[in-house]
Order: sequence, then C-alpha cells, then structure tokens
Amino acid sequence: MNSTKPTIRRFLADHFLFDAGASSYRDDDSFMALHLLDSMGFMELVAFLEAEYGIRVGDDEMVPANLDSLDAIDAFVARKRSA
Repeated sequence: MNSTKPTIRRFLADHFLFDAGASSYRDDDSFMALHLLDSMGFMELVAFLEAEYGIRVGDDEMVPANLDSLDAIDAFVARKRSA
C-alpha cells in the first residue's frame, strides 16, 4: 500500500502552512507540539482523510495517536483501509 505522507503533506502545505519554511517538519513531528493545526484544522484534516481515502474516522479515533503526525496518520489510514 502506498504511503499517504506526500498527499497529506501537500494538503497541510496548501491549507495551513503559508510561509516558505513551514513545511520543514519531520514525519514524526507532533502537529500539536509545533502548533501546525488548531482544533478546526484537525477537523478539516479529518474531513480530508475521509474524502481522500474513503474511510470513516470515528469520534473515538480522533486522538493524537492516530492524527498528530504524518507517521501516525499514515499508519492509521493503512489500518482503516485494510479493515
């Protein structure tokens, strides 16, 4: 299965990271710790993931372990798509 990281990184850059150096974060960096997304940003990210990957993100799945870094999102989407 292909990595979701390039697509999600592009989504974040297009919608949230407006200065040139803002996309220079590692795949395991916490979005919350770096203040890349606020609560509305996370909701937009969830909507994007559901539309882009045809998955449903339950309320109980909206936790940092699933959504707080590119690595976490990539693993989460892979689990959801293989279920």
